Amino acid sequence: MQPAAERVPGEMSAAGIGRKPGKRHAAGGPLQMRKRKGRRRTEAMKRMRRLRANETLRSLVRETQLTRQDLIYPIFVIEGEGIANPVDSMPGIRQYSIDRLDEELERVCAAGITALMLFGIPSHKDETGSQAYCDDGVTQRAVRHIKQAYPQILVIADVCLCEYTSHGHCGLVCGEEILNDETLPLLAKMAVSLAAAGADILAPSDMMDGRVAAIRKALDENGFQKKPIMAYSAKFASGFYGPFREAAHSAPGFGDRKTYQMDPANRREAIRECLADIEEGADIIMVKPALAYLDVVREVADRTDYPLAAYNVSGEYAMVKAAAANGWIDEKRVVMEIMLGIRRAGAKMIITYHAPDVARWLDEE
Repeated sequence: MQPAAERVPGEMSAAGIGRKPGKRHAAGGPLQMRKRKGRRRTEAMKRMRRLRANETLRSLVRETQLTRQDLIYPIFVIEGEGIANPVDSMPGIRQYSIDRLDEELERVCAAGITALMLFGIPSHKDETGSQAYCDDGVTQRAVRHIKQAYPQILVIADVCLCEYTSHGHCGLVCGEEILNDETLPLLAKMAVSLAAAGADILAPSDMMDGRVAAIRKALDENGFQKKPIMAYSAKFASGFYGPFREAAHSAPGFGDRKTYQMDPANRREAIRECLADIEEGADIIMVKPALAYLDVVREVADRTDYPLAAYNVSGEYAMVKAAAANGWIDEKRVVMEIMLGIRRAGAKMIITYHAPDVARWLDEE
């Protein structure tokens, strides 16, 4: 072997030192070429559209499913006879007296909807909302009618004083202060009365602290241990409730509800509210409204394995209806997208005024 000083450039040595650069050995040799080839393979175009070619394939890989069993339909029952009043701000929604309630119930059953959220509107209102916990109140009579005529329907009874009080607030008042602890016995009494009438689920929407525990205790003490509670756990002080207040005759007579409903800016507090209601005995928790709070829905779904409902509220419904009436949107397409968005965020149940239409559109797909 020649000494290194005498080696001819380009002549092969045992170690390959002095090798003349060639195409295969340029800029790093065969190993680097293999790396580059590997990199070209990983950079190949990802063809996501392969799984979107037709509806059968799209449905096969669809991640979020919506069924009519996910839907809860709100209904307004008003004292009186022969009443089916349209709610101007909510096209397609009416207030029904009990003698005309079957008109809506038959439509609900035909659509395959299995659950209702019931709101009552009494003819008499007073400072303590006494018709809320009257055994012969309009809501109690409506529950009995539905369970007798349509036993297959699940009746979820709203538990709150706002429709029944002369001042329109969700609790007792002293001056302009909404009283928390003094309201709890009345909410508990209302829940027991509705359970006795046959309500399947009690749904406190008042946002008084401790109301779930008070209602759970009262139900258990009165023999209704098996009745579940669906708590409006994270109910925000939202501007989206306006049409509902027209439908339920529940606008506050003074001030607003910001001292007991949640600040829309608070996400972490919403999680604490949900966890607190679970600790107090809630069986189902809820976020309300839905669309502006899908981040809260998602985080609650991630933080707990409890069944989660989201309320697609009246203002959200009214905006879609108004845009559709003006020809600005495709109503079916937008509503179904909203429903899927709420489900995708993590809600198992959707309370929505769109329910009969959604059920019908599901049949068309």
